[in-house]
Amino acid sequence: MNASHDADTGVAEGDTVWYLRLYVAGQSPKSLYAFTNLKRLCDEHLAGHYEIQIIDLVQRPSLARSDDIVAIPTLVRVRPAPVRKIIGDLSNTERVLVGLRLQPGIAATTARSDSPLKMSEDAVSKGAPPALG
Repeated sequence: MNASHDADTGVAEGDTVWYLRLYVAGQSPKSLYAFTNLKRLCDEHLAGHYEIQIIDLVQRPSLARSDDIVAIPTLVRVRPAPVRKIIGDLSNTERVLVGLRLQPGIAATTARSDSPLKMSEDAVSKGAPPALG
């Protein structure tokens, strides 16, 4: 089934389930913070329409190859397509929502120019992680 987005809330509608994969490094503070932020965002914006898979690269480092993981924590949106990646602790709610395309109509290029994390529309649309700058 095709999902639509409510333009006011950015919440996915319909029967679409979002499959998200979070790559972490054990129980590090940054990994725990990323999971807490992801869970909060999903509860607020995908209410019951998501599944999160946690992959601990300390225990299973070979799994980093499957999604070309180069930094942790990294969130991978597996479905709905296309695949998207976000690197970091997911603390910038607006950027995570834009990166996942949960807020339609907001361009990824609206990131502050003084921010150390810049996202280009082209990089986001191809599923590439944001560039550090």
